[in-house]
Amino acid sequence: MTALVCTEPGAFDYKEMAPPALTPGHAIVQIKRIGICGTDLHAFEGTQPYFSYPRILGHELAGDLIEADGAEGFVPGEAITIIPYFNCGTCIACRNGKPNCCTQINVFGVHSDGGMAEYVSVPSYSLLKSNGLSYDELALVEPLAIGAHGVRRANIAAGEFVLVIGAGPIGLGTMEFARIAGATVIALDINDQRLQFCGEKLGIEHTINAASDNVIQRLKAITNNDMPTVVIDATGNRQAINNALQYLAHGGRFVLIGLQKEEISFSHPEFHKRESTLMSSRNATRKDFETVMAAMKSGLVNPANYITHRAKFSEVKEVFQSWLIPATGVIKAMVEMG
Repeated sequence: MTALVCTEPGAFDYKEMAPPALTPGHAIVQIKRIGICGTDLHAFEGTQPYFSYPRILGHELAGDLIEADGAEGFVPGEAITIIPYFNCGTCIACRNGKPNCCTQINVFGVHSDGGMAEYVSVPSYSLLKSNGLSYDELALVEPLAIGAHGVRRANIAAGEFVLVIGAGPIGLGTMEFARIAGATVIALDINDQRLQFCGEKLGIEHTINAASDNVIQRLKAITNNDMPTVVIDATGNRQAINNALQYLAHGGRFVLIGLQKEEISFSHPEFHKRESTLMSSRNATRKDFETVMAAMKSGLVNPANYITHRAKFSEVKEVFQSWLIPATGVIKAMVEMG
């Protein structure tokens, strides 16, 4: 079979290798779609934490089940997606229902080789039935689940003002689920094209360009001087994270979905006087995946909004670099296998 390997930052190679064999507790999946996410782009750039080379990228996947051991209720030939965070099942996080931050977590396509291949082997417990969703929709479940998990971490109540910083795919999904939770959502980015997308495609009423607007003044006007009670960072940008505390209401929650390599810092007095809550949001759980799939099925989320670019698997090496360029206008690139 053919796989696309990121051999080092900035370099891909197509390589022929033996297809995976069935092993106990695992399933063989024929890949049909691969969504390209920020993790893949950052890995290609060489800026992704927890990463080593060479690596087969890809964890936003849809495919057909070929065969499986220990996958009760699944049948060969059915369409599936996967939860790509493989956990140990025994550590304190797993025992407390948080397999998404397992102490020994193995994220498919990050810690181990992922889905940019014709066939993959994954743990049978990671399989999710399609529930009638298309391959495109199934490949979008994982990135939307990241946002759904962050919103659930924030415990958003109806009527709250929620500021989401970063209008990339993760941020957009976060906005969707904050809106579904009943919040008044404010989008903050430096890209007017992305902000326009928020308004036109997602129905986000309030958008702010951090490069050209007075952010604090705009936030005060929108929130009647209260400021947002929830601020969620989906940029993974150190400067954006460090600056965001000033946007938070007193008594508010600051949630970090985005990830970067360096230390973060902000004024302790500013943090303390707000009695702020700071939390990270890592990956997602099965509950979040099910929430996303239900939202797709009910029409609360329109997956077609997200896919702006497509490529055949054989074209990825050639076009991948262009997806890093903001002027390309990529929201979600979808790779088609076969």
